[in-house]
Amino acid sequence: MPKKHKRIKGEKLSQPMLRNVVLHYLQTHPGKPYSARQLIKKLKIANDKPSVVKTLEQLAKSHSAISASEDQFYYGNLQQNPKDPGSRKSDGKTSIGIVDLKRSGAAYIICEGQAQDIFVRANDLETALNGDTVKVQIISRRLGRPSGKVIEVLKRATDQFIGVFHEFKNYSIVVPDYYKVPFDIIVMPDKAGDAVHGDVVLVKVIKWAGKLNKTPHGEVLVVLGEPGSSNIAMQSILVQNGFNLLFPPEVHAEMKKLSSELSEADLEGRADYRAVPTFTIDPINAKDFDDALSVRRLDNGHVEVGIHIADVSHFVKHGTALDKEAYQRSTSVYLVDRVLPMLPERLSNELCSLRPNEDSLCFAAIFTFNAHYKVVKRWFGKTIIHSDRRFHYEEVQEVLDRGVGDHSEDLALLNKIAQVLREEKLKNGALMFETDEVQFVLDEHGVPMEIYAKVRQDAHLLIEDFMLLANREVAQYIGNARRADNIPFVYRIHDTPDPDKLEQLVRFATEIGFTMKVDTPQQIAKSFNALAIAAQKDEALMVLEPIAIRTMAKAEYNTENIGHYGLAFQYYTHFTSPIRRYSDVLVHRILFENLDGRTQRVNLKNLQGQCLHISNMERKAQRAERDSIKYKQAEYMQKFIGQQFEGHISGIIDRGIFVTLMTTHAEGMVSFDLFEESYMVDPGGLRAVGTVTGNVMRMGDTVHVRILDADPAKRQIEMELVEGEKARR
Repeated sequence: MPKKHKRIKGEKLSQPMLRNVVLHYLQTHPGKPYSARQLIKKLKIANDKPSVVKTLEQLAKSHSAISASEDQFYYGNLQQNPKDPGSRKSDGKTSIGIVDLKRSGAAYIICEGQAQDIFVRANDLETALNGDTVKVQIISRRLGRPSGKVIEVLKRATDQFIGVFHEFKNYSIVVPDYYKVPFDIIVMPDKAGDAVHGDVVLVKVIKWAGKLNKTPHGEVLVVLGEPGSSNIAMQSILVQNGFNLLFPPEVHAEMKKLSSELSEADLEGRADYRAVPTFTIDPINAKDFDDALSVRRLDNGHVEVGIHIADVSHFVKHGTALDKEAYQRSTSVYLVDRVLPMLPERLSNELCSLRPNEDSLCFAAIFTFNAHYKVVKRWFGKTIIHSDRRFHYEEVQEVLDRGVGDHSEDLALLNKIAQVLREEKLKNGALMFETDEVQFVLDEHGVPMEIYAKVRQDAHLLIEDFMLLANREVAQYIGNARRADNIPFVYRIHDTPDPDKLEQLVRFATEIGFTMKVDTPQQIAKSFNALAIAAQKDEALMVLEPIAIRTMAKAEYNTENIGHYGLAFQYYTHFTSPIRRYSDVLVHRILFENLDGRTQRVNLKNLQGQCLHISNMERKAQRAERDSIKYKQAEYMQKFIGQQFEGHISGIIDRGIFVTLMTTHAEGMVSFDLFEESYMVDPGGLRAVGTVTGNVMRMGDTVHVRILDADPAKRQIEMELVEGEKARR
């Protein structure tokens, strides 16, 4: 037991001293849980809450303390009192949910349809890992919050991990590089492959830990290299988020059987568009072209626009190994310097890609527009095309700006139609908010040389508007025109904003002089769009835009259609990107089975389960993308240690403020530990108030910071405020 230290009332302890003092107090009060605030009061110390929370989490990670709840920790066995509402007596109820593991080692089980997540202590997780689907038994309800223990792991989020290979005499171990994997993996000599001591490897668990074997066993799939490289860091990000780096052998076997030659049978029943002017428009570095546009003027003065989408379902047959792997992945993952494809490269970049000067099989949505560019006719079906030209966005923008170049008349016509579609969408209440998309310029080694925000121009919007049209019309065809048949379908839905977050936004907006009416969904959309327009003229209002975006629900896939609030569409789906989204593959199959008067229903329960899985994998892909951006931002900022930058406060939490730099768009944290006083953070995280001076820091405030450290491995940038430079927007 640590020696009891003599302390002066009100003293701010160093981190090592704080650790010893906190541990001593917990050990002298075994079994009783304490929060950071309670310990500060009991110990009469001047350390702030974030520093004590950090200490408690470190103690839990080293197994010197145990999590009792999200913010309470204890030493030894938890005290039980039959009269205590926190008693760990099971009520017999069980739930199924997803594990969300915290740094402390404890977790929350997120259960579909339940308002409250279930807290599970580290000792009660059994072998469950982050992202696993588990059955959890409710043990207690402390202060109304349920807590429980995992009684069964139903589905593993992943069985593959990246770590360092350590070789011993009779066996080896792989030490995973991710804090959310709290065990080593034993590898026997016949499962080690070519790995040698010190290699970073990809290992697959072949036998999970149980009552007899306390440590999982695995086999090395591939040697990745030496520790510390950016390449391995990117691969780790993918694996940590539950994505397999390699396609299984059975998928490769099926790929060999696919022919690149088109037969007469392949063309049967397809509308032939090979003679119609057709082209693709994609980013300059794109390799998978899954959509093309055809355009022609009809004899009656109308214009026909074809939105041709790669016919992935022609190659990816239901129930095959390829189909199962595509479903498991559900999406391609786009990191800063690479893409992990949903489909093998031969499919995504060759067989299904709508490459120029080649015949390609498609599933199309064909629209006829009148002289006012209103849709008067629509058709869905299989086509064959021959792309005349592969454009990248910058080329199209130059043609639109200059009015000359390949397909200049066709592009100008498409742009006019797209503008009409866009105006109609905004008139119907679609939201105008857009978030900055961070882009990187990398050298030949993948090292970032520049960071900038992507600028969206007419060329980008043109493609977006036609894709939105196809997605909307496909969903409307199934959901509206075929309503009497009640066809189970994959809808892309988006709910109205969160009421609590919306209330905080309205109060904050009122403080800085902008009035919002939010009594109805229509008023909310109108107020949001008015804000977007006003922010273009008044920089002081720009702070409200990201806060408004945070009030939004996350779009997801569901068989129950509630519409898409952000787009103001009653019906919406994803039809236009089957190379990189499995949702679109499902949509293609269902649509095809319900064309030409046919009616074919899939199992509603199974389809809903697929929607939940795809939505979950989409969220994982988004996390991986954000992780890669943060890694590259930290890597870039390493060269600016000690330098000052201007930025704005982009987030406020109990531990400090986040600051996004104006020039590089990199985000870092200024810890409250670096301040001379403690700060109280409002529940909504929109402001923090100094407990001594009353100084207020608000979201959006302009500040000057100095870069203290940048750690790519942790994906963190540490900053400090430069005294006297803080300025209010």
